[in-house]
Amino acid sequence: MIRVVGRLDIKGENLIKGICLEGLRVIGPPNEFAIKYYNEGIDELIYLDTVASLYGRGNLLRVIEETTMDVFVPLIAGGGIRSVEDMRSVLRVGADRVAINTAALSNPDLISEGANTFGTQCIVLSIAAKKQKEGCWECYVEGGRERTGIDVVEWAQKGVELGAGEILLTSIDRDGTLSGFDTELIAAVARNSEVPVIASGGAGTEEDCALALTKGRADALAIGSILHYNKSNIKTIKSYLDKSGFEVRLQSVPA
Repeated sequence: MIRVVGRLDIKGENLIKGICLEGLRVIGPPNEFAIKYYNEGIDELIYLDTVASLYGRGNLLRVIEETTMDVFVPLIAGGGIRSVEDMRSVLRVGADRVAINTAALSNPDLISEGANTFGTQCIVLSIAAKKQKEGCWECYVEGGRERTGIDVVEWAQKGVELGAGEILLTSIDRDGTLSGFDTELIAAVARNSEVPVIASGGAGTEEDCALALTKGRADALAIGSILHYNKSNIKTIKSYLDKSGFEVRLQSVPA
């Protein structure tokens, strides 16, 4: 079953969106968008606190708690998670899985510690990837601001070996551009991974979504701008995928 996941980047109390993880623009209250997507039939939600790794987790816990009072689909949360205790705090207020990026790269053992404590299904390895040359992408941290010199495909493999149960793969080059997923990047990670890959960054049309699944071999799609700016909606995307031969959950959740 293909999952369509709503990606909500937050900063403080606001849902924000940028292009290539820069030039962040305030969209509105995240909970309002989460409820809208839930009522339209979204399968999961992702909350990523985009500046938490720089300034602390801020309002992430409050935002999660507020959303889970009204929304009843699995929720992945990330941003500023540096320890097992941070993971526990996020899970306690209603998240189902935690996404870790910056802290995992500086302390890979955090992946194993989290998996051993909460189970591999709880740990999502979040990777922000930027293309360096043909067939080569580098991991970035701190909200896509800092280079690491670490190869994306190699890090994805290591992260899974350490206990990550899923990969959230974001193309920095495509994020917010509505120009289509980087299917080459997705395929490079997916064909070398034994866990599901959530593709993120670039969805602009329903066809883009289908290509991420066929050429990219993604297991799930994380979409943001296309929904936030009403370029498409969940029903239209799922209907297109269904007609294209993918198994998706079509029934909407009652409002």
